Amino acid sequence: MRVVLSTQDIPKKWFNIVPYLPKPLEPPLDPRTMEPVDPSALLAIFPEPIVEQEVSQQEWIDIPQEVLDVYSLWRPTPLHRAKRLEEYLGTPAKIYYKNESVSPPGSHKPNTAVAQAYYNKISGVKRLTTETGAGQWGSSLAFACQFFGLECEVFMVRVSYNQKPFRRILMETWGAKVVPSPSNLTQSGRKFYEEDPEHPGSLGIAISEAIERAVSSPDTKYSLGSVLNHVLLHQTIIGLEAKKQMEMVGDYPDVIVGAVGGGSNFAGLSFPFLRDKLAGEKPNLEVIAVEPSACPTLTKGEYRYDYGDTAGLTPLIKMHTLGHDFVPPPIHAGGLRYHGDAPLVCLLYNEGFISASAYKQRDVFEAAVLFARTEGIVPAPESAHAIRKVIDIALECKRTGEKKTILFNLSGHGYFDLSAYNKFLKGELPDT
Repeated sequence: MRVVLSTQDIPKKWFNIVPYLPKPLEPPLDPRTMEPVDPSALLAIFPEPIVEQEVSQQEWIDIPQEVLDVYSLWRPTPLHRAKRLEEYLGTPAKIYYKNESVSPPGSHKPNTAVAQAYYNKISGVKRLTTETGAGQWGSSLAFACQFFGLECEVFMVRVSYNQKPFRRILMETWGAKVVPSPSNLTQSGRKFYEEDPEHPGSLGIAISEAIERAVSSPDTKYSLGSVLNHVLLHQTIIGLEAKKQMEMVGDYPDVIVGAVGGGSNFAGLSFPFLRDKLAGEKPNLEVIAVEPSACPTLTKGEYRYDYGDTAGLTPLIKMHTLGHDFVPPPIHAGGLRYHGDAPLVCLLYNEGFISASAYKQRDVFEAAVLFARTEGIVPAPESAHAIRKVIDIALECKRTGEKKTILFNLSGHGYFDLSAYNKFLKGELPDT
C-alpha cells in the first residue's frame, strides 16, 4: 500500500535525459539576430551554475550536500498503491502514485526551488524574482529562499491571486513579496494593467514582469519553476526514487501518466523511466502527458519557435505553443495555464516517444473527488488531470481484461483549492 525509502536512499545525483535524446534539441534563438544564443547571454538572468546545467550533456549531475540537507526534510517521498481506487473501479490494473504533496509547500516544486536558491546564493545573488500561476511554484521558491537568506519577489497571475488567497498568505509567511500580475510595477505589465486593472493575467505576462525586474535590479536574478532543462533535471529525483520503490515491490510500469503545464512534474517522474525506452530496454513503455482542454499546448499547439513570455523578453525556443500572446481561460488548474511546454518534452512528443491527452475542467474535478473519496487525499487540480487519465485507462483495462501497471505523479495536494472544489460540488464550476 505504501512504499517508503530511508533518508539514506535519497538519490545523490540528478538524471539528465539529454544524452539519450533521439536527436539534438534545437538551440534557443536571439530574437534580434535569429542566431543561436550563446549560453553566456543567459547570465543576465541566471547564475553561472544554472547556465552550466541548462546546457549540460552529462548524464548524471551531483546534488550538492546543502541541497540534500534541505531535501531530507521531506524526501524521499512515498510511493502508494491505490488499492481502494482499484477496487472501486473494479479494474485488473494496478495503480501506483508518487506522493509529492508531502513537501512543506505541498507540491513537487521545491525539488528545483531549493536547488536554484542554493546556486544563486553561492553565486552572490541577493534577491530572486519569479512568476507563479496557482502559487505552488511561488510558495516553493519563498520556502527555499528562507533557507539560503535570499529575498523573494513573486508575480502571481491575477486570476490565481484572487482564487487562491491562502497560497499568497503562505508565500508571505515565508517572507516573499507577492504582486498580482499584470501590475503597474513594470513596463511589461503596465500596458495590460492600464487596459484592464482586473486583467486575469497569464504565466507569459507574469514571466515578462519577473524577468524585467531581474535585469533592471542589481544583485537580482530570475528563477523559473518549469520548462527549462535545468528545472526538469532537478525534478528527476522523483522518478529516480520511484524506480527504486517499484523495484522494491517487484514491478515496473506499463504506463506512466503526468499532468503537463510547463512539463516539470511530468518530466520529473517519467524521464528516468523514459531513459529505458530510449535505450531500447523498455520499448513498449507508454508515457502520457495530460493537459487542460482550455490550454491544449501539446494536443493543439504548433511545434515551432516562440517566446517563453508575453512581452518577448526571452530567447525564442522550439516548443509546442499556442502563441506567446495566448491568454487561457481562468481555469482552476493555474499551474497548467502556460502557452508552451518544455523543449525536452516537446521534442520527445514530436518524435513519438510520449503521447498526450486533454480534458475539460469538470471531468477533471469529477476524477479528483473520486480520488479523494477512495484514497483520502484531496489532489491539486493540476494533479487531477493525471488522475482523470489514469481512471480512464483503468476502466479500459476493466473492459479488456488487461492487467496493466499504471504509475502517475500526485504532484501536489489541493487543500488551498477548496474554493474550486466548492464550486464543483455546488454545480457551479464552468466546463471549460
